Amino acid sequence: MVDASYFKPNKEQEQTGTDEDVHENENENENADVIGNGEEPNLRVNEEERIIAEDDQQDACNSGSIEEPYLIMNEEEIIIPEDDQQDADDSGSMEERDLTVNEEEIIVAEDDQQDSTSACDLPFDVDDPGNWEKIKQNVRDFLVQRGPKREIDLSFPEDAMGRQFSSKHYFRVLSNGEKKNRRWLVYSISSDKIFCFCCKLFKQNHNKTLLGQFANEGLNDWKNVSARLACHEKSKHHLGCFTSWIELETRLKNNATIDQGLEEQTKKEREHWRQVLLRIMAVVKRLAKNNLAFRGSNEKLCEENNGVFLQVIEMIAEFDPVMHEHVRRVFKKETHYHYLSHKIQNEMIQLLANEVKASIVATIKEAKYFSVILDCTPDASHEEQMSLVGRCVDVTASPIVVKEFFLGFLKVDDTSGLGLFNELKNALDTDALNIGDVRGQGYDNGSNMRGKHKGVQKRLLEVNPRAFYTPCGCHSLNLAICDMANCTPKADYFFGVVQRIYSFFSSSTKQWQVFRDHVEGLTLKPLSETRWESRVDSIKTFRFQAPKIREALAYLGKNGVDSKTRCEAECMATYEMGNFEFLFGMDIWYDLLHAINIVSKVLQTEDMHIDVAIEELEKLISFIQKYRETGFNNALIIAKEILSEMKVEAVFREKRTTRKRKHFDDSDSEEELAQSALESFKERLNGLALLSIEKELAQELDYSSLIETFAAKNARRVVFQ
Repeated sequence: MVDASYFKPNKEQEQTGTDEDVHENENENENADVIGNGEEPNLRVNEEERIIAEDDQQDACNSGSIEEPYLIMNEEEIIIPEDDQQDADDSGSMEERDLTVNEEEIIVAEDDQQDSTSACDLPFDVDDPGNWEKIKQNVRDFLVQRGPKREIDLSFPEDAMGRQFSSKHYFRVLSNGEKKNRRWLVYSISSDKIFCFCCKLFKQNHNKTLLGQFANEGLNDWKNVSARLACHEKSKHHLGCFTSWIELETRLKNNATIDQGLEEQTKKEREHWRQVLLRIMAVVKRLAKNNLAFRGSNEKLCEENNGVFLQVIEMIAEFDPVMHEHVRRVFKKETHYHYLSHKIQNEMIQLLANEVKASIVATIKEAKYFSVILDCTPDASHEEQMSLVGRCVDVTASPIVVKEFFLGFLKVDDTSGLGLFNELKNALDTDALNIGDVRGQGYDNGSNMRGKHKGVQKRLLEVNPRAFYTPCGCHSLNLAICDMANCTPKADYFFGVVQRIYSFFSSSTKQWQVFRDHVEGLTLKPLSETRWESRVDSIKTFRFQAPKIREALAYLGKNGVDSKTRCEAECMATYEMGNFEFLFGMDIWYDLLHAINIVSKVLQTEDMHIDVAIEELEKLISFIQKYRETGFNNALIIAKEILSEMKVEAVFREKRTTRKRKHFDDSDSEEELAQSALESFKERLNGLALLSIEKELAQELDYSSLIETFAAKNARRVVFQ
């Protein structure tokens, strides 16, 4: 654990900072305010540093016309500082002192452009100069760094006189026929006016009126536009703004602005918080993946019982300098936002969950067709919850595979077929999944799910007839085993003995230790109430360690702590574990449940196909049919071997036979064939198993022919019609 005294100030004080009611974006604003108290940099160049022919320029403006041979001072003749000029020459953006560079020649650093773009997410169109009345420094830096933007092949509207702006004004033709790009000239689509890019961005209060319409409301005098452009581009105020533009553009390219130090400090602070949040997010994801509890009874750093989340943060702070600095700031109260509260944890959990959910939905949409699987169960708070699973072909994977995706828990108030269907429909609508693309549906065998008239599968088929319904094969198999066992009293007695022996050993630590001393390698397990095929794990110990278990019971029968324990242990050792019928049934049930459990596990795999499932079930039926012929004999041999090891006689305990008084309709035969207990057991178990598994065939039996067979066999005197 991190030593709290290292972070705490001299005077003992508690941590009070919390961020439960503060948004993350407010944190960055405060950091920027704390750091950025400097004055706005002045990037203008004094007017005295320019060489301009003011007299000639003024004469040209007064005359209202310009002759081509007239040589003037313009943007090409602006003298900029030697260092900046050298940087511009080195970057290749200026040739022969020509500062009017085409837009295609502007080189903008991609990362800086992204930072600037992110800082300029404004509600207005930033590309339209008509919206540049009141803009901030970061917006101006973004525009300067990107450069003027023009719409290509734009159809300019006509005014009332039928005149319109022409794209030819974007270029100035010199006396020698050379064309120079008026890079500073931009057109506003919203206002149908032209503006001067540099004057609009770099105008000051003292020269706002002198710059004229190009820097303020815009010019749309298309009749005199040529003369007005020629006059403006020779104005000393325009040249001053133009110089400021070029200087700022050069400095931004070279990352050498006046507020570079401030920007670096801001970026460093921003990067610090980004790294802090990255580590917090990683901790949240790791705990969520491993299903670990986040919080304890305390939510303060470096205190006892503060939960796994804060404990991991403290551990990271011991080795990581970023988190170490963050914890130090929290203890020194240098920051009010620590991003460690339970609300931030919940928010990050939701962000991660939404990202995973979006990825799942995207995969399902890419596959287009999918199946839905539903199941309901009450949670710990006794609320009914329905789990929703989507199954589709993942075409984005290589190789293409079938996958199942968990889509979430749905709180259910109405467990009827209509209520569950409405919850399913609302969940699909929320995830933007089309219910018409459902091609399969799988539920358990509950009446509200599989009902032919009002079940969920029927209501979904009414909306989408192509949503083929398949009941859960594993659940159906489990129900068949359950019905088969419950209809036989001997099977019910057998599993009752298994559970009774487990409860006896597990009721006391001393008795459990006796079991461990006698039985090695395997342990007793309780019976599962929901998955019958998993009971094979409970029977496995009896199947392979029956003599050892009997020895443990016999030991407790002689050395038990009290008379009740001794009596119970002796009875189970003599009448249960020494019972040939119990051991014979144990081997039979182990063989059956072992085969069924293998098929059940196969049916639960994600990439299971319906043809493979049918094949596995057919193999299971074939195994059971074959077991009727040879399985009982093998089980009988194994049971006798176990009894011989226990030195117990392998005989069935027959109940006392009772004689009934003969009635007039009883058989007249004095010599009745008496079946042995073993044959009776085999026939009864075979018959019940056959009727339970082959339910469809049993449903189609003709009762009339069976009645006649029964009457003829027993020679009844009653006439059956």
